[in-house]
Amino acid sequence: PMVKKHIFYHPKGSNDAAELDFTYFSAVKTVENALAKVKDESGMKRVERFLRLDVCPDCRGSRFSEAARAPKIMGVSIDEVSRMPLVDLCAWVDRVPASLPPEMRAMAECLCEAFRHTAARLLDLGLGYLSLDRAASTLSTGERQRMQLARAVRNRTTGVLYVLDEPSIGLHPANVEGLKAVMHDLVADGNTVLLVDHDVDILREADRIIEMGPKAGREGGRVIAEGSVGEIEANSDSMIGPYLSGRPAVVRTKTPRDSLFEHGEILLETKAVHTVKPLSVRIPKGRFTVVTGVSGSGKTTLVLESLLPALRAAIDGTALPAHVGSISAQGIRQAKLIDATPIGVNVRSTVATYANVHDDLRKAFAKTPDAKAAGMKAGDFSYNTGRLRCPECDGTGSISLDVQFLPDVDIPCPECRGTRYAKEMQSVLCASGGGNKYSLPDIMAMSVTAALEACRDMPLVCQRLRVLDDLGLGYLTLGEATPGLSGGEAQRVKLATELAKRSTSRTLYVLDEPTTGLHSHDVAKLIGILSR
Repeated sequence: PMVKKHIFYHPKGSNDAAELDFTYFSAVKTVENALAKVKDESGMKRVERFLRLDVCPDCRGSRFSEAARAPKIMGVSIDEVSRMPLVDLCAWVDRVPASLPPEMRAMAECLCEAFRHTAARLLDLGLGYLSLDRAASTLSTGERQRMQLARAVRNRTTGVLYVLDEPSIGLHPANVEGLKAVMHDLVADGNTVLLVDHDVDILREADRIIEMGPKAGREGGRVIAEGSVGEIEANSDSMIGPYLSGRPAVVRTKTPRDSLFEHGEILLETKAVHTVKPLSVRIPKGRFTVVTGVSGSGKTTLVLESLLPALRAAIDGTALPAHVGSISAQGIRQAKLIDATPIGVNVRSTVATYANVHDDLRKAFAKTPDAKAAGMKAGDFSYNTGRLRCPECDGTGSISLDVQFLPDVDIPCPECRGTRYAKEMQSVLCASGGGNKYSLPDIMAMSVTAALEACRDMPLVCQRLRVLDDLGLGYLTLGEATPGLSGGEAQRVKLATELAKRSTSRTLYVLDEPTTGLHSHDVAKLIGILSR
C-alpha cells in the first residue's frame, strides 16, 4: 500500500535542490486516507467519485450472518422471509404455528398474532408490496410517512399533535380508506390530527376544515372559508366546496365506446416480469387513457418498463426489451414521458429558460431604443454569457460562502440581489401595452400571471406563459431556478413546454401521476389542458 523512497528534489526554475524521504501511497490507500479525513459534505463529494457501493459478497445483501441464515421454518430461512412482499409474508406467517411441534404452538400463535396486528395497518395503508429488507432510504416520501403512521398507531400514544403533510399523495382510493381508519384510531386514543391535504375523500372525514386561498403565491395567504364539511359546502367563497358536495362542472365529454378505437390502436404483448403476469394490452390512439390500480399492482412495470421502452425500440428499429413479446403502434412517431423528475441540472436553468420565453424576451429588449443607443445585441441580455450579467455571481444569482466548521451556505448575490444582472441592465426599459416600462430583471422577478400582463405586446411569450398559468403555475416567478421546483411543479412545467410546441406529429404522451398534490380545481384545469 505504501513505499518509502529517498529522493533528490530539484524544483523547476530554481537552482535550489534538496534530498527528501518521501512516502508513495497506492491509489487505494490514497482514497482510504482521504476518506478518513473527510469532515464535511464538500469533502465527501471529492472522494465519492472514487468509491463504489456493491452488494456484500458474504451475506449477498441480506444483512444476516451465516449462523442467522442457517435455521429454517417450513424450509425457509430468515433472509428469504425478509425478501418476501408483506402480503405474501402474512400468508406464510398464518401457516407457521401449525408447522411447529405442539409444545411450541401457543408461543408461536402469540408471536404471529402480534405480527398480524402490526402488518394489518401496513396492508390497510397500501404497503403490502414492500418487503422487510427494503432499505428505508429507498422509500418514497409517501411510503415513509405511512410507515410512521402505522408505528404511531401501534405505540398507542395519547395527547400528541400529529401533523400529516398530504398523506393521500399517490394513494389509491382503496388505500385512502385505510388511512382514514388510522387517523380515527389516533383521535380515539386522545390525540389531535392536523392534516394538510386537498383530497376530497379525506376532507369529508374532517371535524373542521380551514381553507386557504383564494389562489396561489402572492394571491393566496388568506383564510377564505372555515367550518364543518356542511358549512364549507354551503360557503360560496370556498373553492373546494363544490367538489365536496359532488357538483363540479363536467370537464370533458367521454368518447362513446363504439367509436373508441376509430383512430387506431396500440397493441402490446408482454411476458411475465416482476409481479406482472403475461398481458395483452389494447390502447386506443387519439384518446385519453388512464392506467390505474392500487400501489404495487404493476402500473409502472406495464407502462414505464414495458410500453415506453418497447415503443421507443419499435420507432428506432432496435431490439425490444426481453420481457416484451410484440408491439404494434402504426402512425406513432415518438413517445414522451412527462414525469416528476427534477428539470434543469443547475441554478442557471430557470422557469423562463425552460419555458422558452427568455430568448424572446432578450430579442424584445434588444429592439428597444435604450438598447440600440447603447449598441446592445440580444446576446448581451443573457445572464449566462452576456456582458450584462452580474460580474459578482457570474449570472447565477447566488454566491457560496465557506463557513468554517459548517457546510457551505448559498446566499443571494449581494451585488445584484439575486437578479443575475449587472446594474446597467436597469437602464434598459421595454414598454408594455399598459403604458408601463419594465427592465428585464423586473420581468424575471414577476410571477407568470403578472408577466402575462407586462408582456401583453409579445404574443409568443404570452402564448407560452398562458399555458403555465392554465396549469395552475401562475405563482412561479420567471427567474425561479427549476432545480428548486417540487416534483409536481416540474412535471407541469414540462407539460406546458410540450403543449407550447404545438407539435403536429403523432406522439404518445405518458404522464406519470400528474395529479399528485393537486387541488381538485387544478385537476379540472389539467384535464381541460389534456383535452385541448
